[in-house]
Amino acid sequence: MKFAVVGGTTFLVDNAVFYGLKLTVLEPKPVTAKVIAVLVATIVSYVLNREWSFRTRGGRERRHEAALFFLVSGVGLVLSSAPLWISRYVFGLETPDVSLVTQEIADFVSAQIVGTLVAMVFRFWAFRKWVFPQEQARVRLVPAPESTDEAA
Repeated sequence: MKFAVVGGTTFLVDNAVFYGLKLTVLEPKPVTAKVIAVLVATIVSYVLNREWSFRTRGGRERRHEAALFFLVSGVGLVLSSAPLWISRYVFGLETPDVSLVTQEIADFVSAQIVGTLVAMVFRFWAFRKWVFPQEQARVRLVPAPESTDEAA
């Protein structure tokens, strides 16, 4: 549940930065705006996940954990940006080939819905598996006592 709250928060950060850039200084470069938005959201995500969602998991040295987090997030960045890139440059859903309304709907669906969902599923799995793994109890194997089975 905590991961979902962090995800919702970073989704809002991602949208605010993405549209803030896309509708102003990076209007002709929506993929660049998306990459910057995901980077900002990733930093927020690390802090919130480390200090709240996965606080009781892990046990790695912080530098190692952070490196793994940002490596996984880098893959997530590619996964979240790829649908927008495909929408714009493979399917050609950009003006003047389509209307501005169609372009904006395609951008929202590809970047903010499809890209976010694909990256979210990957990151949740990868964070639990590699970045913040459940600490396993260390079991020490002790040899079994000698059997004194008289039936043998």
